[in-house]
Parts: sequence; C-alpha cells; structure tokens
Amino acid sequence: MLDSSKPLWQAGACEIADAINQGQLTCEAAVGAAVDRMREVNGHLNAVVDDLGEKALADAAKADGIVADRGPIGPLTGVPVTIKVNVDQEGRATTNGVTAFKDVIATADAPLVTNLKAAGAIVIGRTNTPEFSFRATTDNELYGRTKSPWNDWVSSGGSSGGASSAVMAGMGAVAHGNDIGGSLRFPAYCTGAATVKPGLARMPAFNPSAPAERGLLAQLMSVQGVICRTVADVRRGTKAMMAYSPHDPWQVPMPFEGPPPWLRRVAFTRNMFDYDLHPAVAEALDTAAGALSDAGYDVVEIEPPLLWETAQEANKVLFGETIEMLGGDIEKYGSATIKAIFAEYAKMFDPYMGKDLQLAQARRSKYVRAWLNFLAEWPLILTPFLPTPPFKWDRDTEGAEGVREVLGAAIYSYSMNYLGLPAGNIPAGFHDGLPIGVQIIGQRWREDLILDACEVVEARAGVMAERLWDS
Repeated sequence: MLDSSKPLWQAGACEIADAINQGQLTCEAAVGAAVDRMREVNGHLNAVVDDLGEKALADAAKADGIVADRGPIGPLTGVPVTIKVNVDQEGRATTNGVTAFKDVIATADAPLVTNLKAAGAIVIGRTNTPEFSFRATTDNELYGRTKSPWNDWVSSGGSSGGASSAVMAGMGAVAHGNDIGGSLRFPAYCTGAATVKPGLARMPAFNPSAPAERGLLAQLMSVQGVICRTVADVRRGTKAMMAYSPHDPWQVPMPFEGPPPWLRRVAFTRNMFDYDLHPAVAEALDTAAGALSDAGYDVVEIEPPLLWETAQEANKVLFGETIEMLGGDIEKYGSATIKAIFAEYAKMFDPYMGKDLQLAQARRSKYVRAWLNFLAEWPLILTPFLPTPPFKWDRDTEGAEGVREVLGAAIYSYSMNYLGLPAGNIPAGFHDGLPIGVQIIGQRWREDLILDACEVVEARAGVMAERLWDS
C-alpha cells in the first residue's frame, strides 16, 4: 500500500507497481515524481549522467494507455529505474566511464534492459561508473565523481556507485548494476542499500556494442543485478531482470524460487584473517546473527573452507586475465589515476600470467567443489563484507595502504565471484552517521533463500533509506 503521508519519490518498486496495477496510481505520476526528484538532487550527487526524463515521461503516458486498454503490463508496471552506463541501451552511449568511449552508441538494448522494459519498468536515466568499471569508488574524467547521499566525504561505492547513490536518494526505485568483484555489494555497503549478487548463469549478460568477447574468467565472475532500498524490491527487480535470453551462452533458465530448505542452518564467521575487524562491523554481525537466530535459523560459528586461499587465487587470476585482456586499453585510454591504481593492484595481488594463469584457472574447480560441499550442510553463510565502516571516496588513490583497505580487505567479496556463488548485502548496523552492512552467501540458484534471510535482518535493523531521509 502506498503511504500517502510520504512523497511519491520515496515509494518502493512493489508499492508503485501494485498501486498502478490496482488502478490507484498512474505511471505518469510515479515517473514524474522520480524525474522531479532526479532533477532536484542530481546536480549535487552526480549519480545520473544521462538524463532520460523527457522520454521517460512520454513512455509513462504510453504505459498508462496500455494499462487502461489491457490491464497491468507486468510486475514492474510504471516503476522508474536506472541503467548503468556500461550496459547497452539503444541509442545511448555505452561509455564504461571512459572518455574515449563517449561515442560508442548502442544499436540495441542489452537483454536485461529488454527484460526490465517487458516487466513494465521505465528508464529515467543512466548512472555513473568508474573508468572501465574497475574501482570500488565512482569517479572518472568523463563525468566526474558521484557523491554519497549521506555526506560528501564517504564513497558511494563502486563500480555501481551511481546506481546506489541514485536509488538511495530517490531517483528511481530500482537501480541496475553489475558485479565482477563486488560492484553491486560495495555500493550497497557504502550507501545502506540492499542487493543480491546473483550466482553464475542466473542473469543474462550481453552488450551488442562490444567489439570482442570478454575473457573466460570475466564471463564466469561478472553478473548483472539490482540495487534497491528494500529487500522486497530487490526480489521483485531480480526476478524481472532474470528472464531468459539466448544471447547469453552461460544463462540457465532456472526458476527463481526453489524447494523449502531441509536445513535452516547458517554458518557464521567473523574471521578477517590479516585484517582487523572494526567493533562496529562486529556489532552489525552480532545483530544479524541474533535476528536470524530469533527467526528460527540455527546459527553456528564455523569457518567455511579455504576462504583465504580462495580469495588469494581469485585476485591473482582475475587481475592476470584483466591485464592480458584489458591492459592495453587501460594504458591507451585510461587516466593517470586509473593507471596508478592498476599499478598498485598488480603489485599487491601479484597476478598470474602465461602458463601459471592457465594452471590457476584449472585449479578453480578445487575451490568451488570445497564450497559446494560445505554449502550442502550449511545452506547460508553470514560473513563480514568489509572489516571496516565505509571508506572515504578517494581512499584507493592513496597508494598501497589505500588499495589494501578498499579492495585488498574485501576477501569475502571477490571470492564469491570467483566461486560463482550468490551473495546478498544488507545493512545491519549504524555507526558514526553511516550504515554498516553484512553479507549472506547461499547455495547455487538460491538467491531466494538469501533474500529471505536478508529480510529477517532488515526487519531488525531497519530500512536505511528511511533513516537517511529523516536525518
């Protein structure tokens, strides 16, 4: 039900679509409120870098005509959404945050854009990403920095920082993003949003404008998804976006909901290995564990297998392949900032190259096998996402220590991409004016169980957007 006491731009995707489908709201009103909000606050935040408001309003009017003639369009009827600028949208530039790519105009929509539109969603703008979508904070020479809606000091996250800042500020109810090492979860962590990184082969991924195929490991690690203010909206947006597309050779058309779990067990770890766990993060983990336990989950502190080894392999292999496949473009088109950061990545993670890279890619199955066997006994795993509260926006430009704090410490992030496992992020605490999130990992094809658990934590910790708007 829509809350008439709140501005319409604060309404979530489920509220908007249900109200429109029940004849209580128009698409024009919902989209108009989001466009007005975008134009009110985006000048400061710089989250949306391609304003599609006028077309969105025209699309909303057409959608209202369809609803009047034929009834609801789909589960996202009239919901204002944003698309990240590293994904194709017909007639728009797929820049990937790089000045040299500002004239790469998509000739067709990526499958996920097609799926969102088919579900009734209306695109109001395209959101910022760092250069080559390869930083955990969002800044580039083409568009500039995206600020957090919480304050100007903290990072909005990356690489889907424009998406997280936009949705938390009320510029749309669903924000598309993607994630090769944490690019959905870093932004959710930094801004207090909710997300789930889908597992391997869950979401369709294809850019018609791409000049070549991505590296094999990038294909296995990178996924598409959504960032929203509430878990319910993440669930609805994810289900709408995952419709099958034959353009993606990896996608498996599995149903979203699986059978009821025969075990309601949660493995719980706070082990950060070489990194110190901040007390505020420890408190958030305890809050999440307590909420899950009170809801009937059997929560037990137990270590998942080979986490440290998995994380080390993930970075060595990912950056080895990235240097091989993308290094030339970074050197040719990248700014001095991104080149310096990549130099630190190379020094810190000591990437595999040549035959060592091939051998490491072969070893990946060893780690996947260990985790799948563990998850057979422990269907969900509660972990830190980062050991510290959200970091300042340019921390990764401050040499080795900055890169270590921002990306090196994210051992529970990129390791899940390497394993192809789904993982959700949800706020579970608040410290020094900023939200603190936790991560919940799940079995393959069980994003639904992850979101069930995230909803339990959300009910205990609250929706951070409401705290943001009241501040």
